[in-house]
Amino acid sequence: MRFRPEPPQQPAAPARTAVLLVNLGTPGQPTAAALRRYLGEFLSDPRVVEIPRLLWLAILHGIILRVRPAKSAAKYRSVWTAQGSPLAVWTTRQALALQQALHARGHDVLVRHAMRYGQPAMAEVLDTLRREGATRMLVLPLYPQYAAATTGSVADALHRWALRARRVPELRSIASYHDDAGYLDALAASVRAHWAKAGRAGMLVMSFHGMPARSRELGDPYHDQCQETATGLAARLGLSDAEYRVSFQSRFGRAKWLEPYTEPTLRALAAQGLGTVDVLCPGFAADCLETLEEIAQEGRDAFLAAGGQSLRYIPCLNDDAAWIDALAELAERHLAGWDTKRPG
Repeated sequence: MRFRPEPPQQPAAPARTAVLLVNLGTPGQPTAAALRRYLGEFLSDPRVVEIPRLLWLAILHGIILRVRPAKSAAKYRSVWTAQGSPLAVWTTRQALALQQALHARGHDVLVRHAMRYGQPAMAEVLDTLRREGATRMLVLPLYPQYAAATTGSVADALHRWALRARRVPELRSIASYHDDAGYLDALAASVRAHWAKAGRAGMLVMSFHGMPARSRELGDPYHDQCQETATGLAARLGLSDAEYRVSFQSRFGRAKWLEPYTEPTLRALAAQGLGTVDVLCPGFAADCLETLEEIAQEGRDAFLAAGGQSLRYIPCLNDDAAWIDALAELAERHLAGWDTKRPG
């Protein structure tokens, strides 16, 4: 059957609206087997790796998935919590908090979360929302800056799901919110709170996830949106150009990626005699492997090895109240025109 059967429709049932938060994803366990499944799905996405398909699949299955899962599992174990993956924990809490915030604003909406790779899978959550009566859906990727490899891939998954729907619901999605006032205000508040407790370091490093440099040449707005986020945050904090740096982390493979790279930036700052740096990851809505292990552990070790004295990592926004309010405001704007008011 090409099209999925639809759940029974109740004649008098009101149309329901849903908001779906989507994050990148995480393995279910910090084991080599779980990482092999997760990385196999993630790295098979042609949005993520844009090289000739047959060549890449041969490399992926012939080399990478034989070697990388065990190494990645060790990294995940270093940040795993009693509740599970930090990314899964925080994303779940964000969805629950957003549900409460929208309810407090008078909206009767379903709020759920999904992962682009891993569980809970987007298609399964969308199916569940349909069974719960949702006929209007707003998809909100937890990527403030648009990249084809992230937000674009969420759109791909959403449209693939819709292609098999017999009754396609009304769909809206948010492309980016890198310059959203609420998002930037929440970031600024988190930095100020850190400074109030720990004092202000000599430099604030804003580390964004890396992307291949070629993506910018092909028209991806990610690099420019990261710069706009950094500029907006610096303005709110009253920082001069000399008081902050923008860098890009998580380089993969041998190709040139967006520069400057985060770890060499940290080493250079230490070599210049800077004793203390604060590091923030504005492109990540929730703490995860790339922030807790790559920055708070590996980045710190690199900075200290190069002569630095202290690298202070500023956590992601996670379920911070100001960030949840910003998400609620963002969702509310994009829900405009749909009747979402709570009865009574």
